[in-house]
Amino acid sequence: MFNHEPKNYRCPLCAVVKGIEGKFPYTRQADIIYKDDFVISYIASHWWPNNPGHILVSPLQHYENGYDVPSDINIRIYDFMKYISLAMRISYKCEGISIRQHNEPAGDQDLWHFHVHVFPRYTGDDLYKSTKGLSETQLRLAYVKLIKEYMSETKYQKP
Repeated sequence: MFNHEPKNYRCPLCAVVKGIEGKFPYTRQADIIYKDDFVISYIASHWWPNNPGHILVSPLQHYENGYDVPSDINIRIYDFMKYISLAMRISYKCEGISIRQHNEPAGDQDLWHFHVHVFPRYTGDDLYKSTKGLSETQLRLAYVKLIKEYMSETKYQKP
């Protein structure tokens, strides 16, 4: 209904789901921390300077924005988001969590596949005043390891 995806759009999140790597997309299979029949989650390729290791949670199936996601899939995404927020809070020893999701260009959506950002937060981190940049692959792996260690100790219970 409110879609803005350009014609012939090459979706980077769909490429991740399909296992495609290269210059497009930036996310590598090694960045994935969780995948089931409905949800995929990984350390984001782009970071804000004071909030490294933020995580994206998205559906496997392509839905452009939050208006399009069926309720049964949305429940799975938000349930995993809750779990991964706690994993991040404990594993990163951050002081809080912020969650963001964008719809349409006026809502700052710039990737046309629904996804939710989960950010580690620290006092005075200026998340909303800073600009994102591409992270290094090796740095992402350290965060993958932290989250996977937590997950191995606390098995995620699917809804």
